[in-house]
Amino acid sequence: MAAPSAAPQRIVIENAAIATVDAQDTEYASGYLVVAGNRIESLGAGKAPENLENVVRRIDATGHLITPGLVNTHHHFYQWITRGLATDHNLFNWLVALYPTWARIDEQMVRVAAQGSLAMMARGGVTTAMDHHYVFPQGSGDLSGAIIGAASEMGVRFTLARGSMDRSEKDGGLPPDFAVETTEGALAATEETVKKHHDASFDSMTQVAVAPCSPFSISTELLREGAALGRRLGVRMHTHGSETVEEEKFCHELFGMGPTDYFESTGFLGEDVWMAHCVHMNDSDIAAFARTKTGVAHCPSSNARLAAGIARVPDMLKAGVPVGLGVDGTASNESGELHTELRNALLINRLGAHRESALNARQALRLGTYGGAQVLGRADNIGSLEAGKLADFVLWKIDGLGHSSIADPVTAIVFGAAAPVTASFVNGKQIVENNRLLTVDEDTIARDARTEAQRLARIAAQA
Repeated sequence: MAAPSAAPQRIVIENAAIATVDAQDTEYASGYLVVAGNRIESLGAGKAPENLENVVRRIDATGHLITPGLVNTHHHFYQWITRGLATDHNLFNWLVALYPTWARIDEQMVRVAAQGSLAMMARGGVTTAMDHHYVFPQGSGDLSGAIIGAASEMGVRFTLARGSMDRSEKDGGLPPDFAVETTEGALAATEETVKKHHDASFDSMTQVAVAPCSPFSISTELLREGAALGRRLGVRMHTHGSETVEEEKFCHELFGMGPTDYFESTGFLGEDVWMAHCVHMNDSDIAAFARTKTGVAHCPSSNARLAAGIARVPDMLKAGVPVGLGVDGTASNESGELHTELRNALLINRLGAHRESALNARQALRLGTYGGAQVLGRADNIGSLEAGKLADFVLWKIDGLGHSSIADPVTAIVFGAAAPVTASFVNGKQIVENNRLLTVDEDTIARDARTEAQRLARIAAQA
């Protein structure tokens, strides 16, 4: 007869406003959350149940709002060490300016850049991160392993979108010839990464997606075979789509159709796919995404930084398209934060056709939490505060100078200044306390990032 398993250790949090972001948008003006091990055990209004066993910690969260942890759905970590460059360029010119530098990265640079990107997000409430890494110079080392290692060390839940490029300048693409892989090499390396690192379990801390880069840097064969590979391995697929008018023109000239039709013709639409940006989408494109349940990573700050335009997020949501939020690479969103994207998504979308009715505070919070979980295929275990889900959540301080006069807690964190993070938990373990990371040393990461940024700049200048 098996010995009884040990009772899980419990953490009890009380006296907090709670926004669950569940299907009913349940909220509590003053409530409790009980964590048992790495799961949410219970939550509700008022005080926690009495006589709970094995309580190892109690937190009085007076003056705080508890939300699900933020979920980032699009990023390029390596760009942390090329921030502040090409600041007045559109996307195509920006890529042409920076590709020669990016093609000089190595394992040490990527590891440090990943640490910087992850640290900036995690201290701002991100509990699930993703990285779309697609630059693999020959001889640069184990870049995927470096990125995954940085995420593990930080303690965040993570999806690596293993990217690839095989269409260089000589083939009519944008990357320089020495910055791309062969089609066969990219597919083989992607499959190896999935088999080595992907964990499909409910509690998974690391997952891998198949992620050819973009229509103007990959061949049709890589896109089509990438979709087939992802479905054979049972993992999700990701790429950039409909980001700029220049991309729309490129696709029509090269393929005789717009980006969405092109993606569908290669099998790269579906409920196991999500696209970054999707700024220039017509009604037919949105209908195709809704019909196939293809997800969208909305990156409002990056879209503004590169003058790409305003994505039709309200229309996507109305049609039933899953939409999450993305930081995008920090070379096109130097802040590197996701919690500020809640506010930027709301404000930028109100500049569009729907004006003040485009998005409200709770819709913005849903984009950054449950919407992101949907897009990453993890809505059954993260993205909302519900009994049985994984214990990924954030305590936002809303009784300080920046927020105390705003009566509604959700309005406070979306419309107000970036709210301080008193505590952030991932998988039931605290990784942030009073806006400082507990798992790594921020000052060391900052110094290392500056060193590697300077080293990359020197190498690129000598090339």
